[in-house]
Amino acid sequence: MLSIPAGVRIYLALEPCDMRRGFDGLALLVQQALGKDPFTGHLYIFRGKGAGRLRILYADQNGLCLFAKRLEKGRFVWPTTRTPGGTVVLTPAELSLLLEGLDWRHTVPVPRPSAAG
Repeated sequence: MLSIPAGVRIYLALEPCDMRRGFDGLALLVQQALGKDPFTGHLYIFRGKGAGRLRILYADQNGLCLFAKRLEKGRFVWPTTRTPGGTVVLTPAELSLLLEGLDWRHTVPVPRPSAAG
């Protein structure tokens, strides 16, 4: 499992991409298609057309990291959109559900107790 540092945002690219892309191809996609800087230390998640594979691009202080996952059965759950391009921001908990192949879109936040005492 990935350990996500505090302050790191998780961007889910809405459009499928070519899963043959490597470090440079995905970094270019982050810059051109998503309008973001791939070297800010945030996670960028991409999926293939069949939705059975995904790749995560992450830049740490030493360089780019590329994580890949393939489901043997089923498909990764992705939001449906009519607008081409764009991203959705996920929480670390939603990312965990996504990586397990579960439907992360219908999670219900647990109310936190108030500080009033």
